Amino acid sequence: MAVRRPAQPDPARATLSRLLDRLPGAVVTVVGDFVADEYVFGETERVSREAPVLIVRYESSELKAGCAGNAALNLAALGVKVRAVGVVGEDALGAALTEVLARGGVDVSGLVRVGGRPTEAKTRVLAGGRSTRRQQMLRIDRAAAEPMPARVEKALVQELSRAARRAGAILASDYGSGAVGPAVKDALRRLRRDGLPVCADSRYALPTFHGLTMVKPNEVELEAASGRAVAGPGGIERAARALLRKVRCDMLLVTRGRNGMSLFRAGRPPVHVPAHGAIDAVDVTGAGDTVAAAFTAGLAAGGDPVDAARLANVAGALVVRKPGTAVVPRAELAAELERP
Repeated sequence: MAVRRPAQPDPARATLSRLLDRLPGAVVTVVGDFVADEYVFGETERVSREAPVLIVRYESSELKAGCAGNAALNLAALGVKVRAVGVVGEDALGAALTEVLARGGVDVSGLVRVGGRPTEAKTRVLAGGRSTRRQQMLRIDRAAAEPMPARVEKALVQELSRAARRAGAILASDYGSGAVGPAVKDALRRLRRDGLPVCADSRYALPTFHGLTMVKPNEVELEAASGRAVAGPGGIERAARALLRKVRCDMLLVTRGRNGMSLFRAGRPPVHVPAHGAIDAVDVTGAGDTVAAAFTAGLAAGGDPVDAARLANVAGALVVRKPGTAVVPRAELAAELERP
C-alpha cells in the first residue's frame, strides 16, 4: 500500500505570506483623483407617459470611494497605513466621500476642500423588474469644467510633501480630473530622486509620468502610450520596452486580463505572472486600483518587485470576483495564499 506523502509547502506562496505579514508596518500616500461612486437601486414598473423611458421606483442608494479613493481603501484593507492627498468640494457629496474614506481607515487630513468646485461623482442607476437582478441603466457624471486652480495645485504639492515624510511609497492615481497636474508630477519626480518608491496608474496620460519607479498600464493603454501593437509574437515586450525608454521609469507592470500580468525592467528579462485561479471575472470595475495598491504596498513593505507583482496578481484575481467597486481585505488574501 502506497503511503501518501503530505503536501509540500509552496516556497513562492510562503514568501508572499511573509510579505503580506509585513504590510501593517507599511505607510503609503495616495495622491490623485478622489471620486464618489454613487449607486442608486430601484425597480422598473412601467414606461412613462411623458417620454419613452422606464420609470424607476427608488429603493436604496450606496456611496463608495472610486478611482484614487478605491486605491486608498484597498491599501487600508490590506492593513497599510494610508494618507490621502487630493481634492473634494465643499459640498455634501465631498463630506460623504471623506466620511467613507475615514471609515475605511484612510487618513483624510491631506484632502483639500475647494469651495465652488463640485466633488467629482459618477452616479449609476441600477434597476430591474421584481425578483430580477438589478442592471445598470444609466450613468450620470459630475465634474468641474474648469482646470485645477494654481493655488489648489500648490496646496496639493504641500500636502504631498508633508505626507511623503512618513511614507514608504507613493501611489499616484490619475483619472484625468486634474489633481495630478504638472506641479504634482514634478513633486513626484523629486520624491523619486530622493529615493522614495513612486508608482503611477494613469488612465489617459501615462507617458507624462516619467522618471518614476513604476507605471501600470493595461494592454490597451500600453499600445496607445507606446505607439506599438501588442498583438503577435513578442509584441507586448517590444511595446513595453519602447514605453520604458519613453518614460524612463525603473519598471513597467502590465495587466493583461486572463493572461495575468507582466513585469518589465530595463536590462532584465521580463517576468510573466499567469492569471491566478480559474474563476471567471464577475466585474473588473476598479481591478486596476486593487493591483496598483497591492503592488505599491509590497514595495512599501520592503518586498522585491517580482514578489510585489505576484501579490498584486492574487489580489486582482480576488477583486474581480466581486460586483462593483470593491476591496480585498488582508485576511481574505492570506486565506487565498494558504489554499492548496
